[in-house]
Amino acid sequence: MAEHVILLHGIWMRGVTLWPLARRLHAAGYTVETPDYASVSGGLAAAAARLRERLRTAGGAPVHLVGHSLGGLVALEAVRDQVDLVDGRIVCLGSPLNGSAAARGLAHWPGGHWLLGQSAQALQDGIAPWHGPRQVGVIAGQLPLGLGFAFAHLAPPHDGTVAVEETCLPGIADHRTVHASHTGLLLSAAAADLTLAFLRAGRFPGDAQAAR
Repeated sequence: MAEHVILLHGIWMRGVTLWPLARRLHAAGYTVETPDYASVSGGLAAAAARLRERLRTAGGAPVHLVGHSLGGLVALEAVRDQVDLVDGRIVCLGSPLNGSAAARGLAHWPGGHWLLGQSAQALQDGIAPWHGPRQVGVIAGQLPLGLGFAFAHLAPPHDGTVAVEETCLPGIADHRTVHASHTGLLLSAAAADLTLAFLRAGRFPGDAQAAR
């Protein structure tokens, strides 16, 4: 039975944005789904609960989670402290696990809280350190092209929206950076190759310092 991957989009996005990565994973032998979720009106908690129930209905083969931006937070919160879910690994792409300066800046703009919706607190504050048994890998971008500049100072290196330091959560298994912007992580061949390597082995290949 083929291992399965659930791809999770970021805020204001749809599952279709993950199709390029989905095609790469499918070509590597995985079955893949790219569900939509209400990132603004529903928020992180509702999306995590829905994903948790999806994992409870999965078969015996591993089900891996790959989340871009907010999707990475959804993936981690869905399986946090859960012992009755199918096995699998998690990869976060440009996810502000420690909280986003850009989100905090946007929240102070007129209408900013409306734009962030129910995901506002998670994006501004981040999530708790990871202590779960699942191996978590994080891939961050360091090509500074994006709209984050409009809302806050981003500590370099960053991907135009999320700073690399904002993606470093205590307890993760491994971390790498690639030359890609925040949105570009979805199209990056390097990010896709690293994702595949982590899903297979629970580690990224090579030396972390060299990868940066």
